[in-house]
Amino acid sequence: MKRLLLIQISCFLLFLTVGSCTSAEKMTNDRRQDFTAGWTFHLGDDSAASRPDYDDTAWRILNLPHDWAIEGEFSRDNPSGTGGGALPGGIGWYRKTFTVDKADEGKRLYIDFDGVYMNSEVFINGHSLGVRPYGYVSFSYDLTPYIKWGGKNVVAVRVDNGEQPNSRWYSGCGIYRNVWLTKLNPVHIAQWGTFITAEDVSKNSARLNIRTKIQYDAAAQLQDSVKQADGTYVVFDSEIVPLADVVLQSRLMDAEGNVVGEVASELQVIPACPNEVEQEIVVKNPNLWSVNTPYIYKVNSILIDKITGKVLDNYCTNTGIRTFRFDAQKGFILNGERLKINGVCMHHDLGCLGAAVNIRAIERQLEILQEMGCNGIRCSHNPPSPELLDLCDRMGFIVMDETFDMWRKRKTAHDYSRYFNEWHERDLTDLILRDRNHPSVFIWSIGNEVLEQWSDAKADTLTLEQANLILNFGHDQSMLAKEGEMSVNSLLTKKLADMVKALDSTRPVTAGCNEPNPNNHLFRSGVLDLIGFNYHDDWFAGVPEKFPGKPFIVAESVSALMTRGYYRMPSDETVICPERWDKPYFDDSFSCSSYDNCHVPWGNSHEGTMRHVKNNDFISGQYVWTGFDYLGEPTPYGWPARSSYFGIVDLAGFPKDVYYLYQSEWHPEKKVLHLFPHWNWTPGQDIDMWAYYNNADEVELFVNGESQGVRTKGKDDFHVVWRVKYEPGVVKVVSRKDGKAVLEKEIHTAGEPAQIRLTADRNEIKSDGRDLSFVTVEVLDKDGNLCPNADNQIMFDVQGAGFIAGVDNGSPVSMEKFKADHRKAFYGKCLVVVQSDGKSGGIKLTATSEGLKTAVTAIKAK
Repeated sequence: MKRLLLIQISCFLLFLTVGSCTSAEKMTNDRRQDFTAGWTFHLGDDSAASRPDYDDTAWRILNLPHDWAIEGEFSRDNPSGTGGGALPGGIGWYRKTFTVDKADEGKRLYIDFDGVYMNSEVFINGHSLGVRPYGYVSFSYDLTPYIKWGGKNVVAVRVDNGEQPNSRWYSGCGIYRNVWLTKLNPVHIAQWGTFITAEDVSKNSARLNIRTKIQYDAAAQLQDSVKQADGTYVVFDSEIVPLADVVLQSRLMDAEGNVVGEVASELQVIPACPNEVEQEIVVKNPNLWSVNTPYIYKVNSILIDKITGKVLDNYCTNTGIRTFRFDAQKGFILNGERLKINGVCMHHDLGCLGAAVNIRAIERQLEILQEMGCNGIRCSHNPPSPELLDLCDRMGFIVMDETFDMWRKRKTAHDYSRYFNEWHERDLTDLILRDRNHPSVFIWSIGNEVLEQWSDAKADTLTLEQANLILNFGHDQSMLAKEGEMSVNSLLTKKLADMVKALDSTRPVTAGCNEPNPNNHLFRSGVLDLIGFNYHDDWFAGVPEKFPGKPFIVAESVSALMTRGYYRMPSDETVICPERWDKPYFDDSFSCSSYDNCHVPWGNSHEGTMRHVKNNDFISGQYVWTGFDYLGEPTPYGWPARSSYFGIVDLAGFPKDVYYLYQSEWHPEKKVLHLFPHWNWTPGQDIDMWAYYNNADEVELFVNGESQGVRTKGKDDFHVVWRVKYEPGVVKVVSRKDGKAVLEKEIHTAGEPAQIRLTADRNEIKSDGRDLSFVTVEVLDKDGNLCPNADNQIMFDVQGAGFIAGVDNGSPVSMEKFKADHRKAFYGKCLVVVQSDGKSGGIKLTATSEGLKTAVTAIKAK
C-alpha cells in the first residue's frame, strides 16, 4: 500500500562539527576520530593537487594543527604588514590518504574542521566539497557520496591566504586547528544537535531543558521524492522511504560519572527533516558552576533503535548549571552574588607556536592569567577554538564569545567584509550552535568596532597601521543616527542580534563599541542587551543617564603600552603615544616604559581604568586590552616592531610588572608584594622604586639597610613609590600589617653574566606527541642574581623523546625565527618550548652560551 508523506524542510542544512564529552582531550572513539596525523603539505599552488592520483611523495609530512606562517622569516615586504605580524602568507595544500573499512559501508562519514585560515576548499577523491572563506569558523563536509569503501581515499585541502592584508593582527596560515573524522549511522544525533538550558535554578534544585535534534540521512530516500514550490517534499512509498522508530535516552551525569537524572522519549524519525525532541530532567541539590567552582555535568544522549534495541548513536554534551544576570545598577550577578568581571582580551596566537592550536599552550596562558586573579576572557575578535572554551568551562572563566571584527565596511584591503553579505548568516549561526552549551560563555558579541556605528566611516584609503589607530578616534555628530531614525546599519544590528536570540535567548547580546554616543547606529537599534564600550573612560559615569535601564560592561579597556624590563623615568611623567592617529611616533629604543606611564591616546593607564571599574557598582567589569602580547599590531611603532606592547604578560609568557598590580587587586586572598625596577643603574642616578602590594597597612623601603621611608596607599591608590639615589648593593621592601611583617622582597645588584638557569614549568609531560614543557631560561651572575640587561645568545640542544617546538624572548622587535635552536636573552630571559615526540622516555635539554656555565634540565615523557 502506498502513502504520501509531506515533509517540510524548514531548517538550515548545516555542516557542523560533532560535540564530544572529551573534545579537549582528543579522545579517539567509534563516533569521532582524531584525523590530524600523517598529512602531507606543500607551500605553493598546484591545481592538480586535488586529484587522488597526484604524486605528493616529495611533500613535507606533518601532523596538524599547522601554521606555516610562524615558520617564516620576518620581513617588511611581507604583505601582511607589521599589523599582521610581518610574517608570510601565500597558498598551501594539504593532503591525506586513508582507508575506510568495507564493513562500514552504509554509514555516514563526515570530515570536521575546527578552523582553517583562510579561503579553504576541500576535496575528496577529486570532488570539491565546498569553499569556506572565514578563517575562524568551524565547518564540516559529508564525505559519504564519494568514499571508496574498503579502498584508498584522498582528502585534499587548498588554503589561500595570499591576498593580504586581511587582518588587523596575526592570523596564521593553514589548517591551524584540529580535524576530525566522524562516522555515524544514517539515523543519528545531528551535528551540534543538543541544546541544554537550566531553568528555575536554586541551591535545592534545577530544571534542565534538553532539546535534541535527530537526523536521518540516506541518499536514496529523496530519490523518489518531488520538491514542491513551497520548499516541501512529497515522498512516495513507505517501503522506499522507511521511517525510523527510535528511543532517545538522555542521562545526566555528575563530575564523578554518576547518573543523577535520566529521561527517555520515543519518536518516529522522518528522513531529511528536522526531528527535535524536548526533554526535562530535574536535578536535586545541583552543584552550581562558578568561577571558583566550575562544576561540569555531562548529558549523555543515547539513540536506540526501538525495534532491534541497537544503539544507533551515543553523543555527550558538557554543561554547567548556573544562574546569572546583568543589572543596570548592581552589575554582574552570578548565582545570586555580585561579581566583578575581571577579564582580559586575548587574540588567538600562542606566541612562538603561532596560531596552531595546542591545548597545553592555551592552558598555560589561562593558568598564568588565573594566578593573576583574572576571571574573564574576551575572544578577540573572532570565533575561538573549541579547546579554549573547553578549558574555560573547566577552569572557571567568564567568556565573551565574539563573531566578527567587521561587517560590510572593510578595515583592511582583503578582509572578511568581502564575504560578509554572502556568509554572515551561516557563520554566525554556526558559532552560536557550536558554543551555546558552554557554561563559560556568558555574552555573545556580534561585532567589534564595526564601522557601521557611523553613517559613513571608511578605512579604504588608509594603511593597516592607520586603520588600527583611527578606529579609536571619534567621528563628528553628522555621522551618528538622527532622532527617530532606524538606519540600514541599525537594521543590520537588529538582524544579527535577532539571529542570535532565535538560537539562544539565555545570554545577552552586545558589541564592542568605540562610539559611546547613544546615537551610535548600533545602540539606536535597541537590540543590544548589554552596553559595551571600548575605552572612552570619560563617558563611563554618564552611562546610567544616557542608557537608562541598560546594564554596562567595558568590553575593551586600558591599551597601556609596556616593554618587559624597560623603564623610563621620571615615572610620574606620562607618555601618550602616538599623540594623534595621523602623527607617526618614533623613539629609537622601540620600547615603552613598564611603570604604567605610557598609553595610547584613546586609552588610559591600568590604574586609571581600575579606579572607574572598582568604584562603580553599575560597571559589570572590564576586559583589559590585552592579557598577553600578541603577534601583529605593534602600536605605537612600525617596522621593525612586529608584535604588540599591550599585554600584561609578554609574548613569551613572562609577566610584566603591572601583572602584580592586578594580582594585588583581583587576587585579594593571595599576599602580594612586588618591587621594581631592577637594581643595576649608574651610581648617583635618581631611581623611582615602585611597589604593588596588598594585605598590609604600609610598606618600607631600604637601600643597603638604610630606610627610605614608609609608604601607604590611599583609597584610590594602587602603588607606592620612592625616589632614591642608586648605589650598588641591596634594595629591600617590607610590607606590614598591624606592625607585623607580612612579606619581604630583596633585589641585589647583579654582576657580570656567569651562568644559565633553566626552569621547566613541568618536568613531566604526556608522551602523546603534543604535550609541552615551557622552560624559562635566565642569565645569572655568579651569585645567582638575574642579570637584568643580559642579551646573551643561548644555544639549545634536546636529546631523547622530545624536540624544540619554538623559542622566544618577549621582544617585540626581534627578527630571530621562532622555529630555531637558539635565542638571545631579552632583559635577562628567554624561553624554549619542548614538545613530546610521541615516545615515552627521558628528555634532556642543554643550554649553552659563550662565557657562561652550561645548564641542563631533565623532563620525562610518559
